[in-house]
Amino acid sequence: MQLSLFSVSYAGLWGQHTLDMPEIIGKAAELGYSGVMLAGKRPHLSVLDTTTETLSGVRQTLADHGMRCYVLGGYVNLAPTTAAEVPYLEMQIGYVEGLARLAAGLDCSIVRVFSAYEPPGGQPQAVWQGMVKALQEMCDRAAPYGVTIAIQNHHDLGVHSDVLLELLGDVDRANCRAGFDAWAPALCGEDLYEAACKLAPHTVITTNADYIRLPRYAYQPSLVNYQRTEPDWVRAVKYGDGFIDLRAFFQGLRDGGFDGVANYEMCSPIRGGGSLENLDSYATRYVEWMRKEGFAD
Repeated sequence: MQLSLFSVSYAGLWGQHTLDMPEIIGKAAELGYSGVMLAGKRPHLSVLDTTTETLSGVRQTLADHGMRCYVLGGYVNLAPTTAAEVPYLEMQIGYVEGLARLAAGLDCSIVRVFSAYEPPGGQPQAVWQGMVKALQEMCDRAAPYGVTIAIQNHHDLGVHSDVLLELLGDVDRANCRAGFDAWAPALCGEDLYEAACKLAPHTVITTNADYIRLPRYAYQPSLVNYQRTEPDWVRAVKYGDGFIDLRAFFQGLRDGGFDGVANYEMCSPIRGGGSLENLDSYATRYVEWMRKEGFAD
C-alpha cells in the first residue's frame, strides 16, 4: 500500500500548527510518505483560489520531493436543506467537478467525497434518491478528467459497510468506488476483518487514524449518582494506541485484494495538543506502524 499524508492534519482547523501546501508536501516526504492527499478547501487547494500558477507550483514542489498527489479531499453533504429554492446539490456537483479539474492538473486520479447526513425527522429514502442522482452526476462530470469518485464512509447514509455497498450499487458508475476507513465500522461494532474483506474489491483509498473511547456520565442530583450517557466521547491518539483493531482491518483489505492508497489523517483534536512536534510524532508513528506490520510498500 502507498502511504499518503492528508494535508488537513496540518490545516489548523482544530487549533493545531498550520502548514501551507509546499510545506506539507515537504513534511510528508521528510516523514517517509510517498504522497499526499490535499484538502479541497481553504487553507489548501480551494477551487476558488487555485490558479494555473498555483497548480504549476504544486506540481513542481511534488516533483522536487519525489512525491505524488494521490487524492483530493472534497467536502460535501448531499442532504437537502430547508431552503428548497437554493440549488444546494447543483452547487456541490459544480464544486466536485472543479476538484476533478484540479486533480487532472496534478496527475491525480481520485477525488474523495462524502454521502449525506440524515436530517432531523428522518426521511432517509427521500435523501437517498437525491444523493444517488447527485453522485451519479459527479461521476459523469469527473469521468472526462480521468477521475474516480471515492465515497468515504463518514456521513450517516453510508457509514455501515452494507449500506456503503448498497450505495455503490445504486450509483452504478465505473468511476465510483469506496474510500473505506476503519474507524466508522469500528464505532458501529462491525467485524473489521470481515467488513474490510467485503469492501476491498470496491475500495480505491482508505483514510485512517486511531482513537480511544472515553465513557460519559451525567450527574443526577436527586439520586446522588451518575447516569451512563451514550455515545462515548472519542478522542484521537497515536496509531496503534487506540481501540480499533487496525491489524484485522488492513489484513482484511489485503486479503480482499486492496493494494491502493492508505492515507493518514489528524482530523480532530489529538491527545498531546496541536504543536508541530506533536503532529509530526503522530504522522511518524503511522509510517512506523504500517511498515512494522508489513502493510506499506
